[in-house]
Amino acid sequence: MTGRATVAVVATLDTKGLEAAFLREQFAARGLAARLIDVGVAGTPQCALQDGDVFREQVAEAAGTTLEALAAARRDQAMAAMGRGAGEILRRWVADGTIAGVIGLGGNQGTAVACMAMRALPLGLPKVVVSTVASGDMRPFVGASDIAVVPALADLLGGPNRVTAGVLRRAAAMLEGMLNAGDVPAPPVAETPVPEAGPQASGALRPAVALTALGNTHGAAARIMDALAARGLEVVPFHASGAGGAVMERLVDAGAFVGVVDLTTHELLGEVCTEDIYAPPEGQRLRAAGRRGLPQVVAPGGLDYFVFGPPESVPPRFRGRRTHYHNPYNTNVLAVAEERASVARLLAERLNAAEGPTAFLYPLQGWSYIGQRGGTMWDPEAGEAFRRTLQAQLRTDRVRYLEVDAAINDPPFADEAIRTYCELVASSQAGTR
Repeated sequence: MTGRATVAVVATLDTKGLEAAFLREQFAARGLAARLIDVGVAGTPQCALQDGDVFREQVAEAAGTTLEALAAARRDQAMAAMGRGAGEILRRWVADGTIAGVIGLGGNQGTAVACMAMRALPLGLPKVVVSTVASGDMRPFVGASDIAVVPALADLLGGPNRVTAGVLRRAAAMLEGMLNAGDVPAPPVAETPVPEAGPQASGALRPAVALTALGNTHGAAARIMDALAARGLEVVPFHASGAGGAVMERLVDAGAFVGVVDLTTHELLGEVCTEDIYAPPEGQRLRAAGRRGLPQVVAPGGLDYFVFGPPESVPPRFRGRRTHYHNPYNTNVLAVAEERASVARLLAERLNAAEGPTAFLYPLQGWSYIGQRGGTMWDPEAGEAFRRTLQAQLRTDRVRYLEVDAAINDPPFADEAIRTYCELVASSQAGTR
């Protein structure tokens, strides 16, 4: 980091103004400038705003409304508008290079507004939130963003005290450290997505391929990664646990990848059954690669079971089914024929809309370690319901459909996925599907 960088501080200054002013002082002591954004809608700010700071009226205007209108609106709607307005201001500042990072702070409401604003920013831009609700479920707040969460420990009320002052100092140091760490630029989209196999020149940027994985598809994921890396590609794996797949979709849309091996599509089950804790927190899966016309190989990894939290959190309607106790906080429950058919219809709809070369590989002997023959989730009838539905719905004039007589983690399946991906790349270069 060179020169005097500027960071943004997002807070409701009528209740967190003293803490925001303290953060400004902490950043100044570290050689950073800070701009405050007031996202409160009522009450008097507890600190004076300075040149470059943003008044709440300006935030409302950026959201296409007025503070007077928001004061009369339902509270959740007013907070959502302030989040949108702050996000729009932050987007402008990031686009013109005004700020290098963002920190938000608050209770439940302040955390919601600040995170809503930060979720509008590019991945990789340093983002921190100091929150009094950090020990709860942060999934709705953070979504598919890369917001670092710092527990406030005590309430952010009445100004910094012997507990919160230390938290705020460490949060400021954390953001400073993120700024100093810099970032690695994403490799550009290469004209030749799959170079000839062989060693990659040291330090050279490599074209990148996205890959989805879970522990239950690790064998296939690892073999595919090794094979594509040997062909000169950087393979970026995403854990298909909701946010991972959603982040991948965002980065595909941003042009970070030349292709996708969507081995583990479990998150589609979360779109069908939102009680699954791996449901995407935002957006939809299997959209971005198709929109961009990228080569993509897709498989049903992890579509054979739902994921819930501890055993007592399993919804009543799923109890009594075959269950795999993955760890104390992760319980897997069999997906039955009707549910697998539903996800097959969704999958076919997404793949049929793809603009680029696309293939679906079906492993006849199971879709995960626990779903292969002999495993807890092995259910041939449910698998056949998925297979029949997908074959009936899939447009084979647009999507290649291949069956492999192996389980998903068996080497022959991974090898077929690699071969098929390379064929799709070749067809893409030749201008055919």
